[in-house]
Amino acid sequence: MVDWEDLRFFSAFAHHGSITATAKALRVDHTTVSRRITSLETSLSVKLVDRRPRSYVLTDMGRDVANFAEDMSRSAFALSRCAGSGQNGIEGDIVVSAPPSLLYSFIAPQISALQSQHPDVRLRLVGTMEAMSLSKGEADIAISLKRPSEATLVARRLGQFSYFLYADPAYPTRNGPPLYISYDDTMRESDHYRWLDDRLSADEVFMCSNDLRIQAAAAAGGCGVALLPAYLAAEHGLVRFDPLDPGVRIDVWLVIHEDVRDTPRIRVAMDFISESLKPLWRS
Repeated sequence: MVDWEDLRFFSAFAHHGSITATAKALRVDHTTVSRRITSLETSLSVKLVDRRPRSYVLTDMGRDVANFAEDMSRSAFALSRCAGSGQNGIEGDIVVSAPPSLLYSFIAPQISALQSQHPDVRLRLVGTMEAMSLSKGEADIAISLKRPSEATLVARRLGQFSYFLYADPAYPTRNGPPLYISYDDTMRESDHYRWLDDRLSADEVFMCSNDLRIQAAAAAGGCGVALLPAYLAAEHGLVRFDPLDPGVRIDVWLVIHEDVRDTPRIRVAMDFISESLKPLWRS
């Protein structure tokens, strides 16, 4: 008999591609992931991974089993969403994924208001620029800077804000051509990464980071020019580097799975997020 937990761990491994990434995603020790994979191999009497010195690689049978596990995971999460949509009380856990700077500047400071109105709701805020799977239950609500294309997801456009080039007020007086703070390759698919990448050569980039708060702090320290949203520039006392530069405008989307659109706690959390982000459209 196959242990469902073994299959769940193996499915996560197939999705994340490494023991370390899987352990981080599931918030367990890496030895637990390895043990679960070995246990599943024993139950099925097949070899699912090739154990190489620095990595685990799926075998052909491993890929077949991973496909079955993926289908089972989707069915399990669909069942969970269906059951959750029938709950009438406003209670339970809600996982919200969003860009870290939005959580830090707009959502986290307002949580006490949600707490006072709905004390039985528990939020888990995950700061990430990567898309977490709502279909697989990795998150319940996502704040995204890109409209999702998956048919089972419901997206609502909350508003739009601008990114401009900012620097410390004293930076334009320095000698020599300006240096820039850019985004790392994990943000390659974002509109603001492409906007900046189209305008800069590699020699003009002094540093890069996937975290806007780090970029803003570096710019405030005189490191260079960064493409940032106005609210973050204001928090760090930065000024427009080129007032005539049009910048880039970014849409913000609130995304849920269609199965939970009528779940009371999800609706409450969505209203809370929408209200918390209203100052962003005025920045």
